[in-house]
Amino acid sequence: MNTENPLGIAVIGTGRMGADHVRRIDRVISGAYVAAVADVDEGRAKEVAGTAGPGCTAHTDPAAAMDAPGVGAVLIASPGAAHEAQLLAALERDLPVLCEKPLTPDPEAALRVMAAEEALGHRRIQVGFMRRYDHEYRQLKQLLADGRYGRPLMLHCRHRNTVSHPLFTTEMLINDSVVHEMDAARWLLEQELTAVTVLRPVPSSGAPDGLGDPQLVIFETSGGALVDVEIFVNCGFGYQVQAEAVCERGTARIGDAHGLLTNTAGRWGGEIADDFIVRFADAYDRQLREWVDATRAGRVTGPSAWDGYAAAAVCAAGVAAQRSGVRTPVEMAERPAFYSPVSYVRTN
Repeated sequence: MNTENPLGIAVIGTGRMGADHVRRIDRVISGAYVAAVADVDEGRAKEVAGTAGPGCTAHTDPAAAMDAPGVGAVLIASPGAAHEAQLLAALERDLPVLCEKPLTPDPEAALRVMAAEEALGHRRIQVGFMRRYDHEYRQLKQLLADGRYGRPLMLHCRHRNTVSHPLFTTEMLINDSVVHEMDAARWLLEQELTAVTVLRPVPSSGAPDGLGDPQLVIFETSGGALVDVEIFVNCGFGYQVQAEAVCERGTARIGDAHGLLTNTAGRWGGEIADDFIVRFADAYDRQLREWVDATRAGRVTGPSAWDGYAAAAVCAAGVAAQRSGVRTPVEMAERPAFYSPVSYVRTN
């Protein structure tokens, strides 16, 4: 594409995700550059800024990074608790934003962000639900949208991590992990999630003390479908994300990782990705590339602030169901006309 007048981006948060986005902007995609970075850790901000090429400035104040010379858009990769203030600051400046999930940690804060965006009169926020940009997920979305197999009746999902980090909590199984299946299910089925049930088997011997891992999460939808999610964050063997849609006239499954297959010494096998950054590397690239292209064209596409709010509302119900052990309805506000549904079905 034409790389004249590239988009200057302020990256807020320079931890693992933020630093990876800086690398991606600098080395993988075209049409953009990192104009500024911000992090509460000044040393880390300066270190990451130094990898972004000449002219990138380092800040400890996100607002200062947004006001830096050349900044025309914001990428938020800071911890979720900081998102509301940073999103509102970006909206005050009428800057396009790509915000890593969660939009906000709770639905009330998400509603405040939505109100601020609606007051502008146009969309500025895209939420980083990157599975919508994965090639296999897009194939499945296209198949379901075509209706060739009839109505989807069930969606079976598996989400497995090798090992959880030391600060991982039982609630994070819902808020940090299953949240991806929440958005993917809403997007694939084009239905809202209306109730949550969480079933908890005996914890794995590989789970840290106090962590209820694995769990089975069941969602009911507004269209009468059922979605089940096995979440297992200490499976021990690798990172796996799989989904199978069961429709009236057939099924379709993604995530089997049919890559290199070896046969040697009486064994056959292949590789399993180490983590989400490896598994969804192409999706992250495509997400950022499409966001930059849309922003430079004056458009906002992708998951909206409403999608971020819906995920937060389902997460709240999921944590409540996790604690109570009973079916819990999802409490959601009425969808504003400002966030009318838009199809993002693409297969390229």
